[in-house]
Amino acid sequence: MGSASETPETALPRTILVVEDEKEIQDLLAHYLRKEGFSPLLASDGETAILKARKEKPDLVLLDILLPKADGLEVLRAIRSDDTIGRTPVVMLTAKGDETDRVVGLELGADDYIPKPFSPREVVARIKAILRRSRPGAQEPEPAVLAYRELRMDVGRHEVRCQGKPVALTSKEFRILKALLSSSGRVLSREAILSKVWGEDTHVIDRTVDVHIAKLRQKIPFLVKAIETVKDVGYKLRES
Repeated sequence: MGSASETPETALPRTILVVEDEKEIQDLLAHYLRKEGFSPLLASDGETAILKARKEKPDLVLLDILLPKADGLEVLRAIRSDDTIGRTPVVMLTAKGDETDRVVGLELGADDYIPKPFSPREVVARIKAILRRSRPGAQEPEPAVLAYRELRMDVGRHEVRCQGKPVALTSKEFRILKALLSSSGRVLSREAILSKVWGEDTHVIDRTVDVHIAKLRQKIPFLVKAIETVKDVGYKLRES
């Protein structure tokens, strides 16, 4: 793993919207983000968060679920439905251990989920990892195009089109689809997908993959049949 000196500040988007109603936690996160060269924007309730997200267009949103005025899931829904900020990476923070909240957040398009209590350093590390992965072409030194039936993925531009029409995908959905397209006809286990997409984020559960696959099938209907579920193993993209 490279040291901080190997990653110039310009290599990562820097504006992070921190949406947290507990001031101590908000201040702590802001402090650690500033130490790492990020510029934190702060919001203490859901309505303010939506307004700031639309106005400031942050590079990533760190979002608590339990918020006054509008909860985190409402904020996430508003972000994902807005064409100008809909692809902004979102990391959910919550004190709730209920799997339902985690699954709903992922279904709405959250990129990651960090339960409280957490280490601020771990949060910052996850933010850096997500921003690296979500930057167009960050993983590919040369532009590449993957095609499958009426689907076309421009990896270099981080764009997906189906029948010539753009498809808005979250960064995780994009990476899962890329993994499937790159392995057409071969079975990918849930563990393999987790490794390719989430890397060292070992807290992520297998169910997370299922949620994102369901979202891909919803956004690109022909994938309902094209992505085959291999019972107790994972998924396979049928050969075109």
